Amino acid sequence: MRTTFGKAVVAVVCAALISACSQQPPPAPAEPTQPLDTRPTEPPAADPSAPVASGNTPAAADIAAIAGLNASFDPARDPAADLETAKVEAQRGNKRIILDVGGEWCPWCHLMDQFVEGDAEIRRLRDANYVWMKVNYSEENENAAFLSQYPQVKGYPHLFVLDSDGTLLQSQFTGELEKAKNEGKGYNRSKFMAFLKKWAPQR
Repeated sequence: MRTTFGKAVVAVVCAALISACSQQPPPAPAEPTQPLDTRPTEPPAADPSAPVASGNTPAAADIAAIAGLNASFDPARDPAADLETAKVEAQRGNKRIILDVGGEWCPWCHLMDQFVEGDAEIRRLRDANYVWMKVNYSEENENAAFLSQYPQVKGYPHLFVLDSDGTLLQSQFTGELEKAKNEGKGYNRSKFMAFLKKWAPQR
């Protein structure tokens, strides 16, 4: 009887020990829930001063930078940096570059702007084949260092046609593109169209 009772006690103690060892540890306390961030996010703004990045699809900053090349004759702009921007865009779009040298003081420069912008066919021909870049020449900034690498300018505006890598192809005196004296002041449409078609890249 003692032997049987002793065995029973041992069995109970072993079962208790096994049960204690197999119990799972208590769960860790849950971390507090973080509140949602409901603040509105602002879209990135285009920076016209940012250089154009390489690639096939222009980003917003690229578009703004390219538009800035032809915005105005700005004495504060750096034409060397602008030309690098123009070359990237010209190579990406299989275009050539036209340097439009002049100034805000120049009435014929503004006349050319009005002439091109007012003629849809000429404007499409320009935009499809060229990156148009204004280079300021004025008392505030003659951009002498930049312009010294090109032939001497006789009058303003003056156009330099460059290949997409910046190689000079043509120095164009715009007096040759003007109307005849008996036709009034302005540019001759046929001459201007012929000039743009002649120097457009081969496609």
